[in-house]
Amino acid sequence: MLFQMCPASDSKIAPANLVTRPSSGQAGLDDLVKQIILSLGEDPSREGLLKTPQRVAKSLKELTSGYEVDVDKLINEALFDVHYSEMVLVRDIDFYSLCEHHMLPFFGKCHVAYIPDGRVVGLSKIPRIVEAFSRRLQVQERLTSQIAEVILNKVKPLGVAVVMEARHLCMEMRGAESKNSPTITSAMVGVFRSDPRTREEFLGFINGKSR
Repeated sequence: MLFQMCPASDSKIAPANLVTRPSSGQAGLDDLVKQIILSLGEDPSREGLLKTPQRVAKSLKELTSGYEVDVDKLINEALFDVHYSEMVLVRDIDFYSLCEHHMLPFFGKCHVAYIPDGRVVGLSKIPRIVEAFSRRLQVQERLTSQIAEVILNKVKPLGVAVVMEARHLCMEMRGAESKNSPTITSAMVGVFRSDPRTREEFLGFINGKSR
């Protein structure tokens, strides 16, 4: 197992990219996929590949749909004033993303926790935040930090913790071909970074010690 722990400080979280991508024609992407098939030495006109350019183009649009999500709107409509100051944790969020270096999938589990300071966000929004940023061309380190940054800036809690564990097909299918080596990244902000007891409580929850 490859542990790549990246605890982020309050001042060094990578800025979240909230820019909406410009719309592009489906036909243009279809043609590009067709050219890739030709470059690989295949015949895009044979029966099994006739509809492959359209299918690949559609799947790429779906897998990068996070560029079109208005994260501000997503969160601002689900913020509530609540007098609660204990840990809120959403564990085992499934996520799927594309490595920006090879455009191959990486996928796994995400755990998100925060300590409210008079305001909470709707629980269903946390998995949607994870999805909004994972459905982009990504690296796991930046993805982890972006999730933490959005919650920190919008909910303004006392602290945020994000841990992601993923398998990377760019590492398993090619290159080193390292099997069964998940990568783990983390972002610890606020009390999760400054208070070891809070951090250990969070890690205990996600590791099953406090179930």
